[in-house]
Amino acid sequence: MTGTRERPTLEGTRRPTRQRTAVAAVLAETDEFRSAQELHAILREAGDKVGLATVYRNLQAMAADGEIDMLRTDDGEAVYRACSTGHHHHLVCRVCGRTVEVEGPTVEAWANKVSAEHGFTDVHHTLEIFGTCADCSR
Repeated sequence: MTGTRERPTLEGTRRPTRQRTAVAAVLAETDEFRSAQELHAILREAGDKVGLATVYRNLQAMAADGEIDMLRTDDGEAVYRACSTGHHHHLVCRVCGRTVEVEGPTVEAWANKVSAEHGFTDVHHTLEIFGTCADCSR
């Protein structure tokens, strides 16, 4: 990804503890989705004594507050990433984890149409497309 992007802030409904700030800082340094175990290892290598359960708890809270994105890999593992604000979708490489944020006006129109046809309102959706990136296809 190129250019700068806005990062979520820690101004959610929960107080920004030292641990939460540390987790957010690690996420802010990468463009890739990371598992709780990977983030925990990075924090430990940096000398930050944050327990794995604390990492999980903070990631779940940050995702619930809309501060970070969470998705599930093909094997069901939850992975997390600080993303730009605003609604978007992801292309995710199954091999290396490279992730690209994309907007999809056609998807938005389709979701609204299908929802309306079935009488649904206040609709929210997520879309992750998994494949193999160009570098890993070589």
